[in-house]
Amino acid sequence: MSGPDLTRRQSLGLAAAAATVGAVGIGATAARAAVPAFQTKIDFKDPKWNRDAYVRLDADIDPSKEKIGWFRGNVYGVRDNEPVKPLFVLDGFSFVRTKRLEDGSYRRMLREIGFYRDIKTGEIMKSWHNPYTNEDVRVVPIANDPFNYTISEFKPQPPSYGGLNKDKPAPQPFLLDWRDGPQGTVMLTTDIHLFYPNALQPDKWPRESAGAFNRVSEMFTYVVQRKDLENPKMTHVPCVGQWSRITPWLPWMLMGQAAGHISYFCSFGMYDSIGDIPADLREAARAMDPKWLAAPTEDYGPSLSSLENYAREQKPATVPAGWTAPQPPAPRTLPPMPPK
Repeated sequence: MSGPDLTRRQSLGLAAAAATVGAVGIGATAARAAVPAFQTKIDFKDPKWNRDAYVRLDADIDPSKEKIGWFRGNVYGVRDNEPVKPLFVLDGFSFVRTKRLEDGSYRRMLREIGFYRDIKTGEIMKSWHNPYTNEDVRVVPIANDPFNYTISEFKPQPPSYGGLNKDKPAPQPFLLDWRDGPQGTVMLTTDIHLFYPNALQPDKWPRESAGAFNRVSEMFTYVVQRKDLENPKMTHVPCVGQWSRITPWLPWMLMGQAAGHISYFCSFGMYDSIGDIPADLREAARAMDPKWLAAPTEDYGPSLSSLENYAREQKPATVPAGWTAPQPPAPRTLPPMPPK
């Protein structure tokens, strides 16, 4: 995913980030003269226009430029027989770059990072008290490097997640769900719904695994100015929107195969510069690795989701004696109706 808030300029750490971005800019300057031609005459039924418009929304069609995206919103726990529970805030950003391929399609090269904030204090969390299990758990940020795919005049294949997802639908024209919006805007909605084997199998990851399969859905709504889409000088078109994700319990919550799931509801947009990223967010990313403050310049992989990265980078938690996955409350019953 690509995402939301950026910070004010801070002294230490921006030097390293600026050096990284500067090196990227130097290497990409030669590509500045090779900005691909793109279609600006709006035609919702033309796969090539859809391709070019989506690249300009999601990234920048100019290979010498990188786009900084932001995403921020609440994360909810959903179980039967009780209200939806706000758990924490997700706050993150992404750096993305594109390059034109020989067949006219675009390779989108992205890395993204997201941190979880305390829903009351707003502070980035290293640990979190799980109200479902009444225990403190270690928080694992989202850190996807890379998450790349090809944008062409045909719909992209679903992500393979390191070969776990075997779904390979037949090629279809890249026609998206556009519609005219109010006050000179154009709106785009996209979604994806996946069901594939879990990288965290319950026999090895009893506390982290929500089951043998993952069921994941993501839904996006983009809002953009029509005049920007029609502007041939704009290699990137600014947009704002909403992103929703339905996914199993996060593995670091240590919920096992408890009934229920997680629901993200976030806004997204773009930052004008690295200095717009919130300082605590930017510095937390830089402390992990300065690479998070620049877009990839080369295509590499594999492209994995947070669950697959978790399986590669973490170790199974110890299972306490007698532990069982938490269960939702029992169904409530209505009081008997008074006699007539």
